[in-house]
Amino acid sequence: MVMPIYDDAPLRYLRRPIVTWTLIAINVVVFLLVQSELFGDPLTIIRGFAIIPRVLFGEAELADWIVGPPPALTLVTALFFHSSLLHLGSNMLFLYVFGDNVEDAMGSLHFLLFYLSCGIASGVFYIYATPHSIMPLVGASGAISGVCAAFLLLYPRVTVAGIFPPLSLALAPIWLGAWLSGTRLKSVLGLRAPLFSFVASGWVFVGAWILMQLINASMGEGGAIAWMAHVGGIAAGLVLTPIFKRRRHRLFDRGGPLTPAPSAQDAGEDSP
Repeated sequence: MVMPIYDDAPLRYLRRPIVTWTLIAINVVVFLLVQSELFGDPLTIIRGFAIIPRVLFGEAELADWIVGPPPALTLVTALFFHSSLLHLGSNMLFLYVFGDNVEDAMGSLHFLLFYLSCGIASGVFYIYATPHSIMPLVGASGAISGVCAAFLLLYPRVTVAGIFPPLSLALAPIWLGAWLSGTRLKSVLGLRAPLFSFVASGWVFVGAWILMQLINASMGEGGAIAWMAHVGGIAAGLVLTPIFKRRRHRLFDRGGPLTPAPSAQDAGEDSP
């Protein structure tokens, strides 16, 4: 998978993307607590807070020793649990790169509501697409899919830098050898060392990512990734972004230069 590492869209309304940072912190803390085994077996804990379609539809029940919220509430709780460090890291990287700008364009409160709405919509889409599944679904991917869709609508022309991890790892020995020999290596195959990153416009980067989610979902690709949840999050993001964005922030905006921090009156202008 291609991973984003930064974009050049400045914050124009907010000093700090507090909600984005808080969501990342909560996800990291929850992951560390679960993996610490302080509260029991990590897989058992995750199963209690995960979305399980058959449980939500009343066709199955969790074992008595599995503790969790009411099934309907798992549409929210599942967003904050992750099955592995790679799962957590990839989701939080997408949220870190794209979330701050979407929060800026919506306002912090509206962004939080938007994030949770996309996450819930992705879960609902998933359970109706796979109503008889007993596989637990966890992760922020559905909500972050909505954030990516919002970024596509709000900042399609900004520059996004990304990497393709397998290629970066494959080219790393070339850069390391050059560095040890004292050679200054700036790029390989047009990719900028040492991460061997590339740049693309937002609509190309995010658009290609969304297209890949749709292709995988249409092909019925299974495995550890719930592609249908991603599709639900994308659809919700496309529909909800015009509703949750600030009135003065245009769709398909380039981002513009950084402006001074907003006044108290401006800071409260979060209504769409």
